[in-house]
Amino acid sequence: MSDIINLNKARKQKTRAEEKAQADAYAVKFGRTKAERLLTAAREEKARQRLDQQKFEDE
Repeated sequence: MSDIINLNKARKQKTRAEEKAQADAYAVKFGRTKAERLLTAAREEKARQRLDQQKFEDE
């Protein structure tokens, strides 16, 4: 005989799997770790400061 399955559980499990797959796709597309965001911000700040140091004013 075949196994009896609860259709509600099967439906919910399928929905969870689809949502997780979509979340993983978004994480790859948009996600960065906090460390990566902080590193990028620090590099941008350092580059901005270096650019400001290179400027000179005409009087």
